Amino acid sequence: MSEFDSKKAEEKKVKIPSSLTVKKFGGILALPVNVVITELMKNGVMATINEKIDFETASIIAQDLHYEVAEDMEEFSEEMTLKKLNDLLKQEKKSGENLKDRPPIVTILGHVDHGKTTLLDTIRKTNVAGKESGGITQHINAYQVKKKGKVITFVDTPGHAAFSAMRERGVSLADIAVLVVAADDGVRPQTKEVIAYLLEKKIPTVVAINKIDKPGVNVKKVKQELADNGILLEEWGGEVLSSKISAKQNIGIDGLLDNILLLAEVEDYKANFSRDPLGVVLESHLDSQMGPVASVLVKTGTLKEGQDIFAGKVFGRVRRIENFKGEKIKEAFPSMPVSVIGFHEAPEVNDIVRILVKKSGVKSKIHDQHFENSFGSGVFSSQDIIKSITNEKIKKLNIILKADVQGSLEAIGQILNSIKSEEVAVDFIASGVGNITESDVRLAGNSQAIVYGFNVEITSVAKRMAENGKVEIKKYKVIYELVEDIKRKLSDMLPSSIEREDFGKMKVLAIFKTGKGDMIVGGKVVSGKMVNGSLIEVKRGEKTIGKGRLENLQENKVNVNEVSQNKECGITFLGDTKIKNDDLLLSYKEEIKKRQL
Repeated sequence: MSEFDSKKAEEKKVKIPSSLTVKKFGGILALPVNVVITELMKNGVMATINEKIDFETASIIAQDLHYEVAEDMEEFSEEMTLKKLNDLLKQEKKSGENLKDRPPIVTILGHVDHGKTTLLDTIRKTNVAGKESGGITQHINAYQVKKKGKVITFVDTPGHAAFSAMRERGVSLADIAVLVVAADDGVRPQTKEVIAYLLEKKIPTVVAINKIDKPGVNVKKVKQELADNGILLEEWGGEVLSSKISAKQNIGIDGLLDNILLLAEVEDYKANFSRDPLGVVLESHLDSQMGPVASVLVKTGTLKEGQDIFAGKVFGRVRRIENFKGEKIKEAFPSMPVSVIGFHEAPEVNDIVRILVKKSGVKSKIHDQHFENSFGSGVFSSQDIIKSITNEKIKKLNIILKADVQGSLEAIGQILNSIKSEEVAVDFIASGVGNITESDVRLAGNSQAIVYGFNVEITSVAKRMAENGKVEIKKYKVIYELVEDIKRKLSDMLPSSIEREDFGKMKVLAIFKTGKGDMIVGGKVVSGKMVNGSLIEVKRGEKTIGKGRLENLQENKVNVNEVSQNKECGITFLGDTKIKNDDLLLSYKEEIKKRQL
């Protein structure tokens, strides 16, 4: 077990389910995932962190590591999804028991560059846009504001096309959606995507027509485009409230907040403050001082310091709760976005945070379904091993991906999965949240992988190891720069294409000289032209019998570059093919071109 003390594993008994991810397997064995992957590779199993292996495969590896193995036959039923949570909240509201008013949860949506982030900046009086690399919001953020003594919770989501999964999650968490449309640009592709989702889910919506301070804007045209896509504003006889604003000039913001509160009053949002808490993980990351930190939106109940909690497969105890301002608080109520410190590792985005009821044995029953994310899923069985190794049709680019937060991993995975090719593919050897460490470098060296970091640093030890081991590490602060680099590397793996351009054909009428490796022949150009220096294909009837090169071209015993159709010429042919009368010589050129994805 190399650097790990094998004695610690002796006499250990573990239960392994019929199938499980490599990551969960590492958790069961209490070993780092890179050690498990290395052991799998030693046994010819090229499974990455997110792939599933069957019991047989896991059992062999565990026994090699001195574990006593039994198959866990329990069926788990403890999983809580976002859909189940929303259904539970609807039932809670219908019951009318112990309900109190809660703040509305609002998400701001819209096409990239339509001023969504600037609007949020204006509302909360901070400058987030200046901190975002490339000026694009790449994470989910949440905060609260107060208007007329009433609180509104805002959940921010990315606007760019590549972040559709994160954007859809933001909508599903929200009570109210604010759809930002630029008055000078109108309804754009991402706007249409959001509108379709809002209409499908029947989410209450307020439209914010932004950038009205710009000269020559046509608000009427924007309203018409909205109507054409199913959003009929109140002033046009519909039911959707709208506000004309300038986020940059702080115009119309109060009116927008008033419309949100008006809609919230109509919808009458309530929750049970006295029950055990249920919340949703918006984001998670590793902090160098505090450890795993999860951004959690409390949906119902009260989250308190000292509570034992779990989210997906991750457990912990609430050691500290901070509000969106970073202030320490003892309790978090419904609709509050908070940072929770106390998980033993960073939970997955979208996991539901719940109280751990020890007597129910929940901890022994939680399974790892949540890790079947955009990086792939499916069971890697022992029967697949040979197939996986021998499948050389697809060339794989091995990468290890480390990012600052789970949302970044999700977005990068989503973009890379959109790259379609039957010849090359990205193989995620491992992925995770946090800085690039020596274990990442060691795993990269064993698997010939490139380590990619997004908004993370490299430890000094890892940097030295990478230099000594010639492991390539690449860091980026803008997702699209990282993705473009991976796409370039994938393109370099594609075989070059050969493009042929035909010039013409000549019928051989006479043989003047037959040498060793060359011939001088004469004939007539029957189509196109013969080009000096071109490649030659020799055809006899319908069959190609050989290839060579046109070394010298003459017309009337004068050297020329080209001879056109219906003219006679003589050529020096370089090649081993023996040409005969009536053969056809095809003049052409080939160009090797680098292919792109």
